[in-house]
This record gives sequence, structure tokens and C-alpha cells, in this order.
Amino acid sequence: MKVPFLDLQAAASDISPEIEAALVQSARSGQYIMGPILEQFEAEFASYTGAAHCLGVANGLDALRLGLQAMGIGAGDEVIVPANTFIATWLAVSQCGAVPVPVEPIEATHNIDPDAVADAITPKTKAILAVHLYGQPADLDALQAVADRHDLPLLQDAAQAHGARYKSKPLGSMGTATFSFYPSKNLGALGDGGALVTNDASVSHHLKLLRNYGSEEKYVHELKGQNSRLDPLQAAVLSLKLRVLDDWNGKRQAIARRYSDAFAKAGAIIPFVPDWADPVWHLYVLRHADRDQFQTRLNAAGVATAIHYPIPPHLQKAYSDMGYEPGRFPLSETLAKEVISLPMCPGQSDAQTEYVIDAVLNLL
Repeated sequence: MKVPFLDLQAAASDISPEIEAALVQSARSGQYIMGPILEQFEAEFASYTGAAHCLGVANGLDALRLGLQAMGIGAGDEVIVPANTFIATWLAVSQCGAVPVPVEPIEATHNIDPDAVADAITPKTKAILAVHLYGQPADLDALQAVADRHDLPLLQDAAQAHGARYKSKPLGSMGTATFSFYPSKNLGALGDGGALVTNDASVSHHLKLLRNYGSEEKYVHELKGQNSRLDPLQAAVLSLKLRVLDDWNGKRQAIARRYSDAFAKAGAIIPFVPDWADPVWHLYVLRHADRDQFQTRLNAAGVATAIHYPIPPHLQKAYSDMGYEPGRFPLSETLAKEVISLPMCPGQSDAQTEYVIDAVLNLL
């Protein structure tokens, strides 16, 4: 048997006719930038996340960068970020002219450590950027407490966490969060897309200007904005997918339970989920001391896997100017050498899931 890491066509097969019809309707609307289709999705996603405002932008990185800018982050500011994350989190900070200040994660969850955040704050710190990694919420109460003590804004990178809940509340309902709609995400478009949700009217208004040339009224420009708008074509697709997102997330959760039940009995290092977290399992990540050989043998058995992520940002050439040497963030570096993501797809069959389980157990 061959088990793909993620089969996007299989995942959306039940609503393919509706997606095609929505694309045709959008194409015939004559409204290709902004407009009612985008506004409808923004209203729906705001309602889904429990936020007062939603603004669609061109991609997840833009959502992060523009979100930081809307919070007033600029040149020379320091922003605390996870050392264990995809590089986009850092790039958003750098593109504002600010400096990313990395801190280690909590080993059990791989998410940013609030105590490490508190220790990293300096007079130059102007924001905290937390990531809900793999679709599991970070500890928002602890992070918000640190932010409040130092009068700092907290921005949440929820690119992998559409539909996740923290203490029974949907991510997005607490503070300000950004999302990516990259095709492989739990809520994915047919291309790039992103959004910011917030309860802060000032942040919402600022972002509304920033994404559209600094303009709310045509040819009247209040600030030096950019061009970053979610296409109505993508918004039409996302509206349809949003209606089935909870069902798709439920299927991911069922697969994750089967994985964890089987692998825990074999002594594997499985994902730890705090009792206050309801993850949506964008990724199911194991740790293995001999990860590369483990991955090679799984691939040979027909089980496709991925690594999230093989090189932490502080060791990437793009950030060599910051002078971080290997060993500076040892836990993040250990995770980069040991993590492996198993197939996780709403369209994954029971037989495929069982095949993955058997293949992993044979190699543990």
C-alpha cells in the first residue's frame, strides 16, 4: 500500500462540484479585487473564530507582517519569537525592520515557553509573537500574563491551527491571530491566502489601510501601505471549505487518537496534549533518535512522511548575520534532528491509517 502524506484532492472530493461552481460564479461576477465575496468570507471566518474583525490578505506571511505593523512594530524593535518554528515567523519580524529574539520551546508540546519569553524581555522588546505549532494551542493565559506585565502586544501565529480551541475557546477569539490558507492547511485555498482576526478595532482599521495601499477611500492614501488582498476566487473556495472544516478536523482528531493509542503502548515519544488544549492536528509529529533512517525505512514501506522542520531559523543562512552558533538553542536543534510528521489527511482511509500504524510499530 502507498499512503500519501497529504492528498488534497481526496480531502475535498465530497465538495468538488460545489467548489467548481463557486469558481465559475466568482469568475463571472466581474468583481476580482475585494468586493462582496471576500466580505462574506471575512464575516464567516470572524464568526467562526469568535473574533470581531477579519481581514483577508494575500498570504500567511503578509498577515503576520502586516499584523505586526498594525501593532506599531518597526525598525529597531525587538520581537520575541519561538526558536522552534517555520522561518516565516521570523521573516515577518525582519520585514518590519525589527529584530527576532528567539526563545526555546516547552519540550513536551514543542510550543513557545512562557517562562523563556519572560526571561528574554528587554527595554527594546515591543511585542511577543507566539505560534500554535502543529495545530496545538500555545499556553495563551501564561503568555498573555507576561505580555500584560510588560504592556506588550501579543500576536498569535495560528497558520496551522484553524478550528483549534484553548480552554474551550476558539483560537482567534482571544486577542489577535493570523492564519495562512496555503493549500495544505486545515483550511486551505487553491493557492496562497491569509487573514488576520482581532477584537481590536484599531488594529483592524490599521490593517485595512495597510493591505490596500494605505487607502480606505479610492485615491486617498492615509499612510504608506502595501498591496496584499485575498482574492475573491480564493475567498469563494474558503467559504465552502469552512462549512466542512469541523468535520475535517474531527477526522484528523480520530486519526491522531488511533496513532497515539497504538504508539504509546510501544513506548514512542508521542505528542503531549495539555488538558486545556483541543488541537486540530495539522501535523502529527513523533520523535525518533535515529529519525533519518526511520524516515527512509517508512518511505520504503510506502508511508510518505515529512520533517517540520529540519533546520531551525537561527541556523539558516538567511539569519547567519545574527551570529548564532550551533548549540545556542539546544532543544530546538534536538527537535529538528528528531521530529517526523506522519500522514494526516481528512480523506485518509481506515486501512491507510492502520497501514501507517503497522509500519511504524514494525520499526520502533
